[in-house]
Amino acid sequence: MGVAVQSHWFSVGSVVTWAEAGVGAVATQSFVEASYGPLGLALMKSGKSPRLTLKSLLLRDKNREARQVAMINTKGETAVHTGSRCIPEAGHSVGDGFSAQANLMSSDRVWGAMASRFKAARGTLARRLMAALEGAEEEGGDVRGKQSAAMLIVKRKGTSAPWEGKMLELRVEDHPEPLKELERLIRIHEAYAEANLADDLASRGRMTQAMRRYSLAAKLAPEIEELKFWQAVGMLNHGDIEEAKPLLSEVFRARKEWRRVLFQLPNSGLLKTPKGIIESLLSP
Repeated sequence: MGVAVQSHWFSVGSVVTWAEAGVGAVATQSFVEASYGPLGLALMKSGKSPRLTLKSLLLRDKNREARQVAMINTKGETAVHTGSRCIPEAGHSVGDGFSAQANLMSSDRVWGAMASRFKAARGTLARRLMAALEGAEEEGGDVRGKQSAAMLIVKRKGTSAPWEGKMLELRVEDHPEPLKELERLIRIHEAYAEANLADDLASRGRMTQAMRRYSLAAKLAPEIEELKFWQAVGMLNHGDIEEAKPLLSEVFRARKEWRRVLFQLPNSGLLKTPKGIIESLLSP
């Protein structure tokens, strides 16, 4: 489950996007009343449907006609409210397991475009949410322009360890092209997710699978030398010395301090390559 947003407002993700694993997600926007987020999640966690949750919170809000709020639970049930005093163009489109809503838009086609792009998109939820945001921008987007964007995704199933429930949380606080920057961050996030999986596989001795993950991580974000470094370390631990050499040479050229890191890894138990080979790798 997740929520994504773009706006001409600084740090939009700090107020609009709310989600909790095993509970649901909330987007509170248009003269934002942030309490819809935590209160909405609490009510859904207690068993209330999104419809009853939203109805309950709107009844106690004297400025409800200026709000735009959407909610979804783990069953894919949704509820959305676009108040009569939201600044035009404003509206929403609800589909199977999602809601697309927008206000202060250049066109009344925006939320329909968001819904269409989300339904047509394939791949991860992050990629589908990104497609929806891009669809909005293609129809003109925010009439004021662009400034920030955010995305928050949590697991549908709850967990006793709350820190394990959050799958992705990215914010672009202030940027001339927030969607392009968010797209870049999603790609970097995917690369590090692959590297983390590789680390886990390597720790369990599944080096062949780990090497595939390390390689994919480096390909997803070739500009980040650290991913190549750990790919090379994995190769060394797998005994693939010759394959690791060109990667390490590239990393050392990008930042010479990686030589120090490699030298220190045996003391941390992270590199089992014989000392003589390490010294040869570190020699100019």
